[in-house]
Amino acid sequence: MSFHKVALVADVKENEILAVATRIGSIALTRIGSEILAFQNACSHDDNPLDDGILDGNQVVCPRHGARFDIRTGAVLKMPATADIEVYPVKISGDDVMVDFG
Repeated sequence: MSFHKVALVADVKENEILAVATRIGSIALTRIGSEILAFQNACSHDDNPLDDGILDGNQVVCPRHGARFDIRTGAVLKMPATADIEVYPVKISGDDVMVDFG
């Protein structure tokens, strides 16, 4: 695994989505309780940015057509999307959020 710093822990707020630019493109970060999650910042249906979407527990709802994804597993939960999104391992190192892009 190769982790890369993408943000500061303080920048990732609960019930908010933070988009960050990385070498693989934009990824989205959010906090659920004390856990920070990282996932693909594009709907698999039409590439619409998911950071404009709504968080509903451990799900993100695409603002364009209402597709839903589990942000812990990447699984598509509601059409029109039919393909899962990528999720990425996260670790915290001091004040830094580190993500493994695979």
